[in-house]
Amino acid sequence: MTTLQRAEAAEHALSQELDRIVVKSVIYTSGERDPRVPVPRPPDQGKLYMMGQDPRLSRMPDRPTLFDFFEHRFAPASHVLQSARLAQKSGAGEKVVLACLLHDIAIAGFIRGDHGYWGAQLVEPYVDEEVSWAIRYHQALRFFADESVGYKYPEMYVKLFGPDYKPEPYIERDYRYAREHTWYMTARLICVNDLYSFDPKAQVRLEEFTDVVGRHFRQPKEGLGFDASPAAHMWRTIMSPTRYL
Repeated sequence: MTTLQRAEAAEHALSQELDRIVVKSVIYTSGERDPRVPVPRPPDQGKLYMMGQDPRLSRMPDRPTLFDFFEHRFAPASHVLQSARLAQKSGAGEKVVLACLLHDIAIAGFIRGDHGYWGAQLVEPYVDEEVSWAIRYHQALRFFADESVGYKYPEMYVKLFGPDYKPEPYIERDYRYAREHTWYMTARLICVNDLYSFDPKAQVRLEEFTDVVGRHFRQPKEGLGFDASPAAHMWRTIMSPTRYL
């Protein structure tokens, strides 16, 4: 069996022990199977489908905060924690530090593709517009060097994507737009403080950013996911990614 097949077998065996049937979404399985082909309905075997808490996941509080998501869904989050600390130590403003802390949470808890855009949408209702804007456009800026601030095209990208990789036209378009924007440097500083090869031994505590988050993140009293904001459903999806509907 391949590594993927072994992982699938182990997950299937675990799911068989659950009281509820778990159905994977199309986007979860796309690439491993043709999404045009209907997903076969698993045998019910007298079980109900998962519509609540998945016992395989850490239980979230009733009114989850941003830090709760870091603890239960984004952990260990070493990359963004180290990026935020680097920004802090380099003397960046608190908006930049917050943007560095949040810039990759979509990768950590939601989806990798277009993570800058998804991440910005996740936090837009709760942060200053400049912060969400910077998170959105770091997606494009990271593919283009800016020697004036010491940012080079990451060697890691050459290793990951090959020396001939060329960003898609929409990335080039958004880079040109962001390059001329008032908040360009806020987004660029995310790239400058991004760590493309971070230290796995470094210890950064989330509590180091309690004051920054407290001053610049508008935590809803109902809890993230339950405040009826335009992004609430995204937080609920991260909270309960295996719900049937």
